[in-house]
Amino acid sequence: MGAFGLRSWIWNNWWKTVLLLAGFPVLLLVLGYAIALLLIAFAAEDVPAGLAAALRQLPVVLPLLAGVSLLWFLIAWALHQRILDGLSGARPVTRQQQPRPWNALENLAISRGMRMPRLAIIEDPACNAFASGLSARQGAVTVTSGLVEALDDRELQAVLAHELTHIRNGDARLAVVAAVFAGIISLPFQMIFRTRRSLSEPWRIGLPRRRTSSSSSSSRTGKGQGGAAILLLLLALLLIVLVHLAVIGLRFALSRNREFLADAGAVELTHDPDAMISALRKIAGHSALPRLPASLQAMLLDSEEESLGNAWLATHPTLAERIDALTRYAGGRDLPR
Repeated sequence: MGAFGLRSWIWNNWWKTVLLLAGFPVLLLVLGYAIALLLIAFAAEDVPAGLAAALRQLPVVLPLLAGVSLLWFLIAWALHQRILDGLSGARPVTRQQQPRPWNALENLAISRGMRMPRLAIIEDPACNAFASGLSARQGAVTVTSGLVEALDDRELQAVLAHELTHIRNGDARLAVVAAVFAGIISLPFQMIFRTRRSLSEPWRIGLPRRRTSSSSSSSRTGKGQGGAAILLLLLALLLIVLVHLAVIGLRFALSRNREFLADAGAVELTHDPDAMISALRKIAGHSALPRLPASLQAMLLDSEEESLGNAWLATHPTLAERIDALTRYAGGRDLPR
C-alpha cells in the first residue's frame, strides 16, 4: 500500500508495525521447537523420529517459555525506569535547573492535553534524547546536555515534540514488550555461543563411543544414533541462530518505523517541519552514546551504532531518509547551512 500525505503515511507504518509484532510469537514457537530438539536429540533413534518427538514436546516447552517471558516482562515493567537511569546516568531536573527544555516540554504537553513528563538530563556532549515510560501518565523524556546546548529554541522544541510523540503513541511500552521478546528469544543463543563449554559439550556427548566388545549390529546402531543426534543438534542450533537474527531484524525494523512516526508527530505538534530537519542536521555525527548497551540504542533519537554494517540490522533509519520523508510528506525544506 502506498502512502500519500502525512496521515496516510502514518497509517501505513502502523500496519507495518502490527505485522512485525505478529512475528515475535512465531519466533517464540520456532525457538520452542529448537529447544525440544535439543532435549530429545540423544534419545532419538533416527532423524524423522527425533523431529516428530520434538513436535510432541512443544506442549511442555512452550508453557515454560511463556512463564519465563511473563516473569521477565514483570521485572521490566516494574523496574525499567530505574534500569534506564542507571545505564544512562540520567538525573531528573527541575524548571530552575533547566528552564529551556522544561518550559518547551511543558508547553508541548499542555497543547496536547498530556501530563508533563519527567525531564532528565545526561551530562554528555553528545546530541541525543530518548523517551521512556509505560503510559502517558508515567512518561519521561531524557536529553543530553550537549543536545540542549547545540539546538536553538525551535529545534529543541521539535526534538522534545518527537520524544513526546513516542510517549503519546505508546512507543516506550512497545519497546519494553519488544525487549522482553528479544531477551527471551536471544537467551539460548547467548548461552550457547558465548560460552565455550556450551559450544563443546554437546559435541562430546553426541559423538558415538567406540566399543571394543560389542557386536557389529550394535556398533552400527550406536553409530546411527550418534549421527542422528548430531544432525538434530545441528538443526536445533541452526534454528536458534536464525531466530536470533530474525528477532534482531524485527526489533530494529520496529524502531525504524517508530522514528518516522515520531518525526511526523513532531511536525503535527509544532507545525514546523523545517525545525525538525535543522535539528537532525545538527545532530548528525554527534549522537554517539557508547555508554548505552546495544539493547537500548533503539530508544535513542538517533544512533550511530550499526549492526554488522547491515542497514537491515540498523537501529534507526538514516538521517537522510528521515529528512527525505519530512520534505516529501510534511512539506519541509532542507535548507543549506
